[in-house]
Order: sequence, then structure tokens, then C-alpha cells
Amino acid sequence: MDVIHEIIAQSPIGAAASWFRALILSLFIAIVTLLGGMLGVLLLYGNQFQFSFGY
Repeated sequence: MDVIHEIIAQSPIGAAASWFRALILSLFIAIVTLLGGMLGVLLLYGNQFQFSFGY
């Protein structure tokens, strides 16, 4: 946990207000979670998708 606090303190967001840091970190976690879920769906059901490139 100390490593995470040190990284945040040394980053440009370290000087921001605590509510702003929490907002940015929660947004980052939401994006990573969404991308992980999309990857999981693609890995589970990817062979059933039909992609069509072109017109």
C-alpha cells in the first residue's frame, strides 16, 4: 500500500485535492474493469462473432 501512495504522491495528480484523486482513480479502475470485461466476453464468445470488413 505504501508503494501506491508513493506513486500517487510523485505523480502530477499528487498535488490535487483528495476528492479529485479519488475521482480520477475510480475512473481509471472503471475503464480497466470495462476493458477486462470486454476481453473476457471476446475470449469466451469470440468464435461466434462474424466480422465483415468492407461495404
